[in-house]
Order: sequence, then C-alpha cells, then structure tokens
Amino acid sequence: MSAQEHHLPVTRSARYFQLGELTARTRQVWFVCHGYGQLAAYFIRHFAALSTADPTLVVVAPEGLSRFYLQGPNHGQGRIGATWMTREDRLSEIEDYVGYLNHLADRVLAEVPRGVPVTVLGFSQGAATVSRWLTRAHFRPARLVLWAGAFPPDMDFTIATQLMRKLPVTLVCGAEDEFIKPADLDQQRQFLRGLGVEPEVVSFAGKHTLDANVLRQLHAQGAAI
Repeated sequence: MSAQEHHLPVTRSARYFQLGELTARTRQVWFVCHGYGQLAAYFIRHFAALSTADPTLVVVAPEGLSRFYLQGPNHGQGRIGATWMTREDRLSEIEDYVGYLNHLADRVLAEVPRGVPVTVLGFSQGAATVSRWLTRAHFRPARLVLWAGAFPPDMDFTIATQLMRKLPVTLVCGAEDEFIKPADLDQQRQFLRGLGVEPEVVSFAGKHTLDANVLRQLHAQGAAI
C-alpha cells in the first residue's frame, strides 16, 4: 500500500526587514524580494543609501520561509541562505509565500496614506516570486522591477495578462551576468510583449548582483510617479 500525501496548515513566524518608518509622510513603499540562497538582512543593505537620502521612502524586505546551510548540513557553522520554494511540493510552497506576502503588505500599507505608490522588485528567484504574488495581491503596484530574473512562463495566461495591463515593467540585468545571457533577456522581453507590455530594459556593467546607480535611477523614477 502506498502512502497518502496530506497537507496540514500550521502557524509559523516569518521574518522581514524594514528601512524607514511608516508614517503619514511616507511617499514611496518598496517591497524587495531576495534571490535564492540570500537572507533579507543582507539583501536590504543594498537599499540603505536610498532610505538614508529619502526619509519618505520605506523599503520592506521579506525573507523566504525556508532556510538552509549553503554548504550543506556538515558545515553547520557556515553561511545560511533562504529560498522561496523548490520543485518539491511547489504549489503548497507558493500558496504559503503568497499568503505571507499578502499578510505583510496588508500590514504595511495600512500604516501609510492611501494611494502611496508601491514598487515591487524581485531579484533572481525573487522575480518569479513577486510575479506569482502579484497575480493574487490585495493591491496594485505602481510598477514591477524584475532584476536578473524572469516572469514565470507557467502562469495562467489570462491572469498574467490582467496583471500586466497598464503596469510599467522594468527588466534589469548586468552585462556580465553569469546566469542570464542576452538571448534569455530578449526572450523575456518578447514574452512580456505577448502579455501586452513593452518593458523598459536597463543594463549595467556588472554580474548577478544589484547596482547602486541603477537603484538610484529607479528611486528617482519612483519619486516622479
């Protein structure tokens, strides 16, 4: 007799980090999702200069619900990373992080003036994460930034098209990114065009990482929304 698979919803603690204070003076909110094997505490440091320069900006970095030793369990004193999902029980993991991100966004946006523009940025694995999340989010972002990552092609086409309708999308990628080739970026651009979006494409001299100059550019654009 084969074992039967079951699922049991449980309560657990999710971790996130925040730069800036949520007040009536808040004029921009950014939700930024890290890539595979990263931790939010380190990822959010890339945005610290923006927050320091602009006290009306709040940056929120949620962390993936699953953590692991980057060098395996035999290196228990080594670095730790987090992931949003794996291929194992992937639909349940997607359900979990969508619910988590919705709960977090509801809590954050309740503390700022209604209509404050929201930027959603996903880096690497975080790009697919935020894309899936936004199809079921309780708010509509002012723009979507997919950095060194892609909108997942396995999503329901009708739902994806509704999400992308009149949504500004920016694709960012380092010119020397070791994981994303120019053909991959062009394929993503064509895919988004099929959803009715003409994305802005931004390149910088760098690898699979964030770039301070591009972040400043995005911040300036956000202030003009």
